[in-house]
Amino acid sequence: MHTQNQAASDAKVRALHWTGRSLSLLDQRRLPAEEVYLDCQDACSVATAIRDLAVQGPTAVGIAAAYGIALAARLVGSSDDWEKALAADFRMLEAARPSAMHLVWTLRVLRERLQRLRGHDDVPGELLLAAKAIHDSDIESNLTMGRLGAQLIRRHQKGPQNLMTHSNAGALGTGGYGTALGVIRSAHRAGLVDTVYISETRPRLQGARLTAWELAQEGVPALLSVDSAAAHLMKTLNIGWIIVGADRIAANGDLIGEIGTYALAILAMHHGLRFMVVAPSSTIDLSLEVGEDAPLEDRDQDELLDIGGRHLDAGVPVLNPVLDVTPADLIDVIVTEKGIIERPDAAKLAEMLSHRRLH
Repeated sequence: MHTQNQAASDAKVRALHWTGRSLSLLDQRRLPAEEVYLDCQDACSVATAIRDLAVQGPTAVGIAAAYGIALAARLVGSSDDWEKALAADFRMLEAARPSAMHLVWTLRVLRERLQRLRGHDDVPGELLLAAKAIHDSDIESNLTMGRLGAQLIRRHQKGPQNLMTHSNAGALGTGGYGTALGVIRSAHRAGLVDTVYISETRPRLQGARLTAWELAQEGVPALLSVDSAAAHLMKTLNIGWIIVGADRIAANGDLIGEIGTYALAILAMHHGLRFMVVAPSSTIDLSLEVGEDAPLEDRDQDELLDIGGRHLDAGVPVLNPVLDVTPADLIDVIVTEKGIIERPDAAKLAEMLSHRRLH
């Protein structure tokens, strides 16, 4: 398995890393203008970074939360009842981004780990090892997804081709390599990428600020466009794949993703383009029967109205949804670290997760 240091050689961008005494987070609010790192030494500072979007991406926030629990345990030092001692920290981190599936999953894993550590001599040390294992496992799964996705791209066209992506599902949103951008990185290294077309991803501009910056760091040829240009680009350019990440995947294969993903899927279907979702299997929520049952977050109006230091308020109320739902029948393939699911449905997802539990 790749360690965090080995994985650093696979991608030049890292959203977070353990320093030996604290969690260092690249403040994504400051990109691309400047690279500023936050030094988090307790669970409260980690929760604040998650809530205030200094760290973004469903997987990255889960990994950060795992380190937050490890930091909290280190500050407690010793306890006769660790579950009680850390209960408030668990609740605080869960509340920082309640819609993030991977954060919920990670904290559940750590709770289960904590229950098995009753009577252990070094609970803080064991929780830190668990956080590091989650981090390293994410990097390894990203590398696997990158390889599988690149194989799909090669299968449909041997030479370089144009790809399109939305929001940021790269090293900044994961443990250090990326889901959608992990596939694009792997495809680029295999000589399969001509140009990557990036949607700006209004209103928080993750595409313009984060994905564009990541690909520039890696030397991947890319072009940035406004979100509303997507249909025109699909019609006029020879685009092979639309490749996106996921916040959550329902049991039937519906995708809960960054606002604008649904529109891209509809446009891809109309133009006959292939639509790929890249996400770890932990993103699949079998308790969520269909995507429409998922709680969809609305954020503050200032994200939409504050542009380049100017406040644009014409007196009209603002609706600012963060996520949307893409029906499974618009998705050609879901790529996970456990394998590829083509034309996803409830039976195929359940079979894959059952296989994961058995092995």
